[in-house]
Amino acid sequence: MSIVVGKTSKAPDFPIAAKTALKNDQLRRNVAHATNVIRSKRALRVEEMPDWEDLRQAGSEIKAHTLAHLDHYLEEFARNCERAGGKVHWARDADEANNIAIKLIRRYGGIEPGVEVIKVKTMTSDEVQMNHALEAEDIKPIETDLADMIVQLGHDEPSHIVVPALHKNRFEIRDIFRAKMRLPDLTDQPEDLTNAARHYLRNRFLRAKIGISGANFAIAETGSVGVVESEGNGRMCVTLPEVLITLVGIEKVIPTFADLEVFLQTLPRSATGERMNPYNSIWTGVTPGDGPQAFHVILLDNGRTKLLADDIERETLACIRCGACLNACPVYRETGGHAYGSIYSGPIGAILSPQLQSLEHSRSLPFASTLCGACYEVCPVKINIPEVLIHLRGRVVREEQKTLGGKLSAENIAMQTAATIFQDHRRYEAAQRLARVGQTIFKRDGQLTNLPGMAGGWTRSRDLRPIPKQSFRDWWKIRSSQKDKEPQ
Repeated sequence: MSIVVGKTSKAPDFPIAAKTALKNDQLRRNVAHATNVIRSKRALRVEEMPDWEDLRQAGSEIKAHTLAHLDHYLEEFARNCERAGGKVHWARDADEANNIAIKLIRRYGGIEPGVEVIKVKTMTSDEVQMNHALEAEDIKPIETDLADMIVQLGHDEPSHIVVPALHKNRFEIRDIFRAKMRLPDLTDQPEDLTNAARHYLRNRFLRAKIGISGANFAIAETGSVGVVESEGNGRMCVTLPEVLITLVGIEKVIPTFADLEVFLQTLPRSATGERMNPYNSIWTGVTPGDGPQAFHVILLDNGRTKLLADDIERETLACIRCGACLNACPVYRETGGHAYGSIYSGPIGAILSPQLQSLEHSRSLPFASTLCGACYEVCPVKINIPEVLIHLRGRVVREEQKTLGGKLSAENIAMQTAATIFQDHRRYEAAQRLARVGQTIFKRDGQLTNLPGMAGGWTRSRDLRPIPKQSFRDWWKIRSSQKDKEPQ
C-alpha cells in the first residue's frame, strides 16, 4: 500500500512488507525482467558517451549551485513565468496544493458533477494524493501516461519512478483492459494493447478543457516549464486543453535554458536507456491562439525547504527522478516498489520519504539497503545515497535512544554490549573464547545454523562459518614469540 508523503500516516515496516513481496514470484519475475532490460540499454547508451563522467559532474554542480541559491532562482522563475502570461501559486503542503488545484478547476468551468481533467507526468501529484482530493470533490482525473493509466484502471499503486506499472506483464495488462475498456476479445499483443489505450484516451484528450501536468524542469531564466516523455501523451496533455495547471516541486528549478543541455543527455540515458526522449515539451506562459489560454504553476514545498539546512540531506533534492538507482539496487530488484510504502521507492525513496516526513513516515526505510553503492555509481547527478542512508540511520538510532523503549530494545542492548567489548582487547578476546564454546550446539556441517534472536535472521538465508579455533590475534602472538626466540 502506497502512503502519501506529506501526511502523518505511517508505512508498514519495510522488512514486513518485503517478506510479502518476496512470496509473489510473478511480481519478482516482472520486476527482474524489466529492470534487466533497462539496465542493459542504459549501459550501452552510457558506454558510447566519452564525456559521461563530465556530464555527471556538471549535473551535480548545477544542482548543488541551484539548491544553495534556491530562493533566488524560485523568485526569478516566478517573475519570468508571470511576465510571459502564466500565474504562479505557492503551496506549503499537500492540502494547500490540492485546494489550489480544485479552486482553479472550479473557476474555469469545472463545476458540473464528474467533470474530467486529464493528467500526465505528475508523480508530485501522487505525492500529495491529488487524485483522491479531486475525486472527493466529484472531479474525475484521467491519467494519460500509459503506465499510470494501467495503475489507475487496475486500482493499483505505482511501483517505479519512471515505469509505474513495471510490476505488471502484458497478460495482466490485457486482463485490466478487457475489464475496464469492455474489450472481451482483446489479445495480449503489444500492438493491440497500444491501440486499445490510444482509442480509450483519444476522445478524452479532445474533450477535456483542463489539463494537469507535472514537470521535469522549471527554467528560472525564461519562466519556462519542461516535460520529457516517450509516448506523446504529454504533448497532447499540455497543448490541447484550454487550461493547464502544472504542479512542480520547488527543487525542479534550474538556472538557465543552457543547463538543459546537460540533463537532456543524462536523464533519458539513465531513465530508459534512450539517447534522447522522443518528446521534449517546453512551454512558456501563454500565447494567444496557440495552446492553453490559461496557465497556472503550483510550486510545492511539502517539506522540501527544511532539507536545505542540512548539507547532507540537501543532496537528496538534486534528484531528477530518472529511476536508475532503482534498476541497479539489489534490494529493489527483489522486492519491487510497493514494499517501500511510498510513491518514491528504491534507494532514492529510502532517503527522500523519511526526510520529507522527519522520519515519521517509515523509520525502517533507511535500513532497506545493502550499502553496496550501486545507486551512487549510476546516479546522473552523483547523489551519494549510501552516505545519506548512513546519516539517516544515525538519526533513527539517536532518536530511539531518547526513549526508554529504545534504550531497552534488544538491538540497542546488543550494540552497546558490542561497543563495550570492542573497546578493550582483553574483553574482545574473552568474548571470542566464550563464543567459541557456545557455538558448539549450533554447528552443522561446518556452518552455524539456527542462531537465536536477531542473529537467526542472518543464518536463515546466509552461510556463516564458525569462529575458528585459533584467531588471527592468537596466531600473531605465537608467531611473534617464536621470532623473538630465534637467534639474531
